[in-house]
Amino acid sequence: MSDHENTDRKMPDDAGAENSKGWCGHHGRQHGHGKECSEWGWWEDRTLPQKILVGSGFAILGIGLLFLFGWVVMLLWNWLMPDIFGLKRLTYWQAWGLLILSHILFKSFGSGHGSGRSDRKRRRELRRYMHEEPAAADQAPAGE
Repeated sequence: MSDHENTDRKMPDDAGAENSKGWCGHHGRQHGHGKECSEWGWWEDRTLPQKILVGSGFAILGIGLLFLFGWVVMLLWNWLMPDIFGLKRLTYWQAWGLLILSHILFKSFGSGHGSGRSDRKRRRELRRYMHEEPAAADQAPAGE
């Protein structure tokens, strides 16, 4: 079982000694660098050539998916719209133009502008608060 499959792993009994070595409760494994664990710990552990390779791979994958997305829209349009509504067939670039036009016309519908970014920020703050709350409860005097 990999470290990422076991998300409810407990910290070792000698938690103080393990924390000084870099025990990470986020993904349940120990870091040798002694730094505090963060969500980006897996990225920080990579060397520069590894980061460049991963970034290049994601860029190539993203560009490939963009081309595939335009191609799928073109195929769906040409399969359905001429037979159903008697419309003309689209070229690949006309399909992309239709996608861009749809984005311009319909992007304001939904829960508001930039809601994805604010949702991520709100979740990050909630996680930070949840991690700080047990520490604050441990420090509170017993009489309160």
